Amino acid sequence: MAKKGELEACWSKINYAFPILNGTIFTECTNEEYEDIQEIVINLGIQIKIRDLVIIHIEKYVRQNIVPSFWAKFVKSDVEVKGFQLFKTAINDLYDSVTNFEPMLRKLSLLNSNCSDNMPIFGERDIILGFKQLLRATLLAQIPLEFQYIIYFFYKVSFNVFDNEYENSDMGEDVMCSGCWNDYSDCNCAYIVKVFHDTNRKLMELQLLERLAGQVLTNFIQMRIESHIQKLCTGTFDVSHIAFLENWLDTTVMSWLTRIYCGGSSKPPPDDKNVQNAISKFKQKLSYYLYHSYTKLRIDQLFNIIIEYPDSQPAVDDIKLCLDKTDLRPTLCKNLQTALETRLLHPGVNTSEILTAYVSTIRTLRHLDPSGVILETVTKPVRNYLRNREDTVRSVVSSLTEDGVGSELAEELAKFAADGEDDLEKEDLWDEWNPDPVDADPKANSSDRKASDIISMLVNVYGSKELFVNEYRTLLADRLLGQTVINTEKEITYLELLKLRFGESQLHFCEVMLKDVYDSKRINALIHQDNSFGDSHIMCNGMILSAQFWPPFKDESLELPDVIKQLLERYTKCFEALKGNRTLNWIPHLGNVNIEIEIGQKKLDLTVSPFNATLIMHFQDKPEWSLEELHQVMKVPITILRRKITYWQSMGLISEKSADYYVLVDGNDANRSNVATSQVQEMICEDEESESVMASAHDQREGELQVFWSYIVGMLTNLDSLPLDRIHQMLKMFASQAPGTECSIQELRQFLDTKVRTHQLVLQGSMYKLPKT
Repeated sequence: MAKKGELEACWSKINYAFPILNGTIFTECTNEEYEDIQEIVINLGIQIKIRDLVIIHIEKYVRQNIVPSFWAKFVKSDVEVKGFQLFKTAINDLYDSVTNFEPMLRKLSLLNSNCSDNMPIFGERDIILGFKQLLRATLLAQIPLEFQYIIYFFYKVSFNVFDNEYENSDMGEDVMCSGCWNDYSDCNCAYIVKVFHDTNRKLMELQLLERLAGQVLTNFIQMRIESHIQKLCTGTFDVSHIAFLENWLDTTVMSWLTRIYCGGSSKPPPDDKNVQNAISKFKQKLSYYLYHSYTKLRIDQLFNIIIEYPDSQPAVDDIKLCLDKTDLRPTLCKNLQTALETRLLHPGVNTSEILTAYVSTIRTLRHLDPSGVILETVTKPVRNYLRNREDTVRSVVSSLTEDGVGSELAEELAKFAADGEDDLEKEDLWDEWNPDPVDADPKANSSDRKASDIISMLVNVYGSKELFVNEYRTLLADRLLGQTVINTEKEITYLELLKLRFGESQLHFCEVMLKDVYDSKRINALIHQDNSFGDSHIMCNGMILSAQFWPPFKDESLELPDVIKQLLERYTKCFEALKGNRTLNWIPHLGNVNIEIEIGQKKLDLTVSPFNATLIMHFQDKPEWSLEELHQVMKVPITILRRKITYWQSMGLISEKSADYYVLVDGNDANRSNVATSQVQEMICEDEESESVMASAHDQREGELQVFWSYIVGMLTNLDSLPLDRIHQMLKMFASQAPGTECSIQELRQFLDTKVRTHQLVLQGSMYKLPKT
C-alpha cells in the first residue's frame, strides 16, 4: 500500500498534468512528462476517477469563467460598428479559450483511451468533440435576452461591404464609401472583410454558426430580401422581376452565405457534405421566402395590377409562377375580394366603372388561373352587388354597343363572333386537360368555369339572357327615336353580332324595329310626293312603328297645336291611301322638331323635343302666358311645365314676369340676353333632357305581369283558392313567346302581394283567393 507522501507526490504530478484541478488551464507539462504521470495513474488503477474528476472541473470552469466572460461582451449598442467589434472580440476570446484547452484535452484523450468503461463524454466518443458539445450547451444555457443585437450588427456591416464590393466608383475622395460609410480616404472595407471571414471560420470550427447566429442570420437576410423587393418592384407592373430577384439571390445573398460557411471561399469544399447540405437548405429556405415576400407584395398591389391589365401582364405572370411555389392562393383570394369590396362596391363608384373593373378582373384572373377557381371565388361579391344595382343591365348593354376607346365589351362581342369556331376546335384537345386546383368547388362543373366568356359572366349575374335582350331592345328604341340621323348600318352590325351571341329568336323584335326605320323613310318619300299633303311652312316626317314589336313608351300627355294636328291628319290620310286597311296612332310627345326662331336680330336653328316646340309655338300666338293657361291648352301637369319651361329661359327667349307668369322676351331684350354670340347665328342643340322615352324597366315589368292577371282571376274563379306554386305552374302553360312574359316564382309572389295590399286578392295561410263581393 502506497504511503501518504507517495500519494501526495502522485497527486501533485496529476495536478501538474491537469491544472484544471487547481482552477487554471495553463500547464508546462510536456508529452514525455505526461507519459510517466499517466503510467503512475494506470498503476494505481484510478484512471477513470481522474478522468471523471477532470471533466467535472472542466465543466465547472466553462460554466463559471469562459461562458460568463463571453456573454459579458454582448452589450446592447445602437452603433453598428461597435456591435461589429464586440462580436468579433467575443468570438476571438472564446476561440482562444478553446485553443488553450487543447493541450489538456489531448492528454485527457490519452487517459480516456486507457479507461475500460467506454463511457461517452457529453454524448460523444471523442473528448474534443465532447468538450465542444459541453461548450455549446453551456453557452446556450446562459444566453442573455438581447444577445441578437450585436450579431445582427456584425452581419449587417459585413453585408453592406459585400454588397458594395463589386461596384466601381469614380467619385472623389470627399465622398463616403457606401460599404463602411467612411470617407474613401479612410475606407475600412478590407479590414471588415478580413475580420468577417476570420470570425466565421472560428464559428464554424466551434460548430456555433448555426446555433448562435443561424436565426439572426436568417432574419437579417429575410429583411434584406423584403427591402430589396420593395425597392425594386413597388409601383412597376410592366416588367417581370422574378429573374432579377433570383439572380440577385444567387450572386449576392448566396455568394455571401457561402463565404460565411466556407471561411471566405466562394465555393464549398467538394468533400465536405455537411457544409454543402447546410448551404443547400439555406438556399431552399431563402428561395421560398423570396417568392413568398414577392407574392405578398404583388397581392397587396393586385387591384392596381388588374386595373392596368393587359399592360401589367408581366406582373400577373410573376404571380402565376409564384403561386405554384407558395401557399398563398387563399391569401390572394381573401385580399383581392376585400380590395374589390372596399374600392368598388359602394355608391360612390359609377356602375360603368364597376363593370370596367369587373371585366378587367375577369381577364386578369383568367390569365392568372385558367381553371377559373380564383375568379369564381373572388368575384362573387361583385356579382351580388351588380345584381342589386338598377342600372347594371343598361350599362352592360350600352357598353356592348359603344364605339371608340374603352368599349371593351363591344370588342369582346366582336371577338366572340371571330373566335366561335376556334373554341369548338379547342374542345377536342383532350391531351391538354389539367385537374382542378384543390380549392375548387367539387359541386361546380369545371368545363363551365373555363368555357364562360366575359359576356356570359355578365349575363349570369342575372341568370337570364332575356333580360339583356329586353334592355338592348329598349336602348335601341331610345337611339332610333332620339337621333336625328340614324346610322342603320351600324345598328345592323351590332344586331348581327348580338344574334350570334344570344340567338336569332331572341332578337327578332329588334330586326322588326330596324325594318320599321327603313320602311318609314320609304313611306315618307312616297307621302311627300302626294300633292294633297304638304305645308309651305311645316315639313312632317313620320316614324312608323309596329306597336307590338316595340317596347312600351312612357305614358305622357301632350296636346299639339291645331296646325300640327291638321298636318298629322293629312299625313294619316295619305298613309291610309298607301296601306289600305292600316292607319296610324300618333304619339305626340315622341320625336324631334327642327324649328327656326327669329326674334329681333337673333336667329336660332334648334332641334328640340315636341314638348318644347309646342311650348314656344304658343308664345308665337300670345306673348304672355300663365302656367295654368298653358296647362289648359297643352294638357300637361303644371309641375312638368314649370320644369320644362326653364329650357327657353336658359336660351334667353322667355322670362318669368311674376310667379308662374311668363312672357316672351322682345327683340331688344333678346339681344341683351346672356346667350353667347357664337350661338346666335346657327344653333342645333338637343333638349335639356336626355331621359329615355321608353317606360322604365319597373313599369315595363309591371305591365308584362299584368297580362297574367286575367288568367289568375279565371283560375281563382273556377278553383276558389290556390297556393303560389300551383298558380306559377299553371301560368307557365299560358306564357307566350313575347319577350318578358315569363316570370319567376319570386316575381309572382311580389305581384300577388301587391294585389293583396290593394284588396284585389285575399291571402289565407298560403292560399290565394278572390275577395267576396
